[in-house]
Amino acid sequence: MVLHPKAKVRVAGQEVTFCCKASGTPVPKKYYWYHNGTLLERKGHWYGSRLALRGLAPEQAGTYHCKASTEAGAVKSAPAQLTVLGESGMGFVTTGRAVGEGSPNPLVSPSPAQGQQSCKPEPEPSLVELPGECPQDAAGSRYYNVGRCPPAPCAGGTAERSGCGADAGRCCGVQRMEMREIPCAGSLLPVKVVAECGCGPCAQPRVLVQGRVTAADTGEPLRFGQIFLGGRKVGFTGYKGSFTIEVPPDTQRLVVRFVDRQQRFVDAVKVLPFNRRGGAVYQEVKMLRKKEPVDLDGSRSNAIPLGEENGREPVGELILPAGVFLRPSGEVFTGTVKASVTFLDPRDMATAGAASSDLSFTDAEGEIVPLRTYGMFAVDFRDGESGAALQTGPVEVRMDTGQVGMPEHLQKMKLWSLNPKTGLWEEEGVLRPVEASRGKREERTFLVGNLEIRERRLFNLDVPEDRRCFVKVRAYSNEKFNPYEQLEGVVISLINLEPQPGYPANPRAWGRFDSVVTGPNGACLPAFCDAQRPDAYSAYVTATLGGEELEAVASSPKLNPNAVGVSQPYLGKLGYRRLDHDDPDLKKTAFQINVAKPDPNNVDETNGPVYPYRSLEECEEAPVSANHLRFYRVEVDKYEYNVVPFKESDVTSWTGDYLSWWPNPQEFRACFIKVQIEGPQEYMVRSRNVGGSHPRTRGQLYGLRDTRSVRDMLLENTSGACVEFKCSGMLFDQSLVDRTLVSIVPQGSCHRTAVNSLLRDYLSRHPPTADNNHTAAFTMLAPVDPLGHNYGIYTVTDQNPRLAKEIAIGRCFDGTSDGFSREMKADAGTAVTFTCQERPAGRESFFQRLLTAPAEA
Repeated sequence: MVLHPKAKVRVAGQEVTFCCKASGTPVPKKYYWYHNGTLLERKGHWYGSRLALRGLAPEQAGTYHCKASTEAGAVKSAPAQLTVLGESGMGFVTTGRAVGEGSPNPLVSPSPAQGQQSCKPEPEPSLVELPGECPQDAAGSRYYNVGRCPPAPCAGGTAERSGCGADAGRCCGVQRMEMREIPCAGSLLPVKVVAECGCGPCAQPRVLVQGRVTAADTGEPLRFGQIFLGGRKVGFTGYKGSFTIEVPPDTQRLVVRFVDRQQRFVDAVKVLPFNRRGGAVYQEVKMLRKKEPVDLDGSRSNAIPLGEENGREPVGELILPAGVFLRPSGEVFTGTVKASVTFLDPRDMATAGAASSDLSFTDAEGEIVPLRTYGMFAVDFRDGESGAALQTGPVEVRMDTGQVGMPEHLQKMKLWSLNPKTGLWEEEGVLRPVEASRGKREERTFLVGNLEIRERRLFNLDVPEDRRCFVKVRAYSNEKFNPYEQLEGVVISLINLEPQPGYPANPRAWGRFDSVVTGPNGACLPAFCDAQRPDAYSAYVTATLGGEELEAVASSPKLNPNAVGVSQPYLGKLGYRRLDHDDPDLKKTAFQINVAKPDPNNVDETNGPVYPYRSLEECEEAPVSANHLRFYRVEVDKYEYNVVPFKESDVTSWTGDYLSWWPNPQEFRACFIKVQIEGPQEYMVRSRNVGGSHPRTRGQLYGLRDTRSVRDMLLENTSGACVEFKCSGMLFDQSLVDRTLVSIVPQGSCHRTAVNSLLRDYLSRHPPTADNNHTAAFTMLAPVDPLGHNYGIYTVTDQNPRLAKEIAIGRCFDGTSDGFSREMKADAGTAVTFTCQERPAGRESFFQRLLTAPAEA
């Protein structure tokens, strides 16, 4: 499916057009349209690839999708939501969705329920945390409501185009903001709040996927590897294996193929998750190293085992009859064959990250259906002399039935090949049981299938699995788990495991994996589940944001249902365990659960976090009070405040304003200064950032950043802090540069003792200079140039704000120009040094010192 219908909002009586388009061989010509899962009669609607509805009535609201079919198969589009507004602006939504159609278009919020406008002028509540020195309100909260406009679609006008082009449409957004001032520690803290929402052109955020491609075994980067989208080459990886892919508009499933031009690695076909709301998602891509080729005599029969490493019994074997090798012309080849057969063994947990695609296929109805793998293999046969690629006639694939832990899978096992353009598996044949004797080995039963190898594809021993559920996961900015501090753009990954009998914590093998990006209401991850045996399938779950691993809730020494987010007794049935449950030295960034399908007759199991496959909509729209599993960012003694509120995990929350911390939503530039503290303990260090040279912002606050220093393990009585400051540069109108006036103030009885000589010379050569007549602070008009670690200034530009900051902090910690290191070397690449007394000052004096530090501030 190359064109999917788009979500629409219309007023009753208007018309709407939905479009879809499929490609394939033969070319699809038959299209069918469905409303809430029910086929629309062709007669009366007269549709093809385009569906036009005129004189809309409220009952026509709901979801629409199309299906294209040929004699070779069928494929369904993603569903599109139609909201029909009454003349008063009230919305009408009809419920219902065909099973397996997928989720609503994530570019828009779920349609408003009956009785709501699509875009109300009054903003919705949205809370930001005020600095610690600010007084709490009567309820004891330091949170302030700054408002937000939901990114809901607005009704299209009568002049709107047919809906088949790249029309941006109209969306709810900020129409007006107001400046407020909050009394705080003897001064006024400015904050901008949303005063009015309204309809306007939808933002067209730049959607990116970034990451690195490395070898699964050694971490060696794929240097200058080719990158393909479908059959089209779109670029190369960098020297360190890095890549950036701009996701084409209307993409529902991003299939990327990475090819090693030196043929050391098996081609990696990845279905990469992305954030439809804009920004970049970071991915670590692992490639499987090709197995060293062996010499075969093409005139004789040969057998190659599949999966015999580490002393395991092979999963099966590939039988190559005599005379089976062919040149591309069809001529039989009987010389020496260089044969490389690389097997990815799911009995090895480490291989899950190197597996290709998302283990899915399209069934006869056009649904994308999951598979459970028992092993993948890639073959490469070449002429031993010339190195030319060889094909084969019919070869036999044998699979040992003793390796199948779930007997019901024996009747459903099939042989598949991966289509590198679609990332979907295509059936090559059924495997049938045959009893055989392998020399001196005992009699055993094999599943046997046949295939011909005509192109370089990945092959798979898989079972279609219909025992499916969804698991609800949310990510938070800290371990307070406040509903309004959820993170968007977090990649949640789930690996389905089949546990060893009697040992649910020790997996026999993995069977499938999925990754989903969190939205405003978390994420629902597909997983295999079982109603009869809670531990028939378990799941291993992780979360990353911009390359940073988030932490899971602890399961020991005592399991706290309120912290985990799942009530008892269902939590006990799920068997929640964080990775370090038994070994405190293990990482805290993953958890494992039994995917126990909820019992519909048990009220304790009907509120999440596991939902039946037919309840996807219920999972996606579940309130935050419903059971869910949690990850959170570990923000130890770190605080950020922006005068113009912005959620770094949701690029669509950016507002164009002269006081915006990030002036360009297409490119995020993060700046950090390294501060060395000579003192017996760790200290909080704050940066205060105001306009320094721009006439519209001079003297006005952009934001605050607080960071606690980290002790240097090699230097006594020394710690260091990497403090973010607002970069100098063009403001949002891109017409004039502002050199940010930055004040760095440690909390405590501290005085400035040294400033990096290179930084001091740079500032003196780029007037005006900021006065530094207060010894308890350091003030500068921030450099416009990216200076680098020799100056103690660390600057990184990226399409992902969180990733830009993570890279810059990593460089700052060890004082070098690369890496994500977290080892603090306080004397390496330092900009300014303070000497502090043993006893730090209190919060009030800290803020007072900040206010009185430099005259300009």
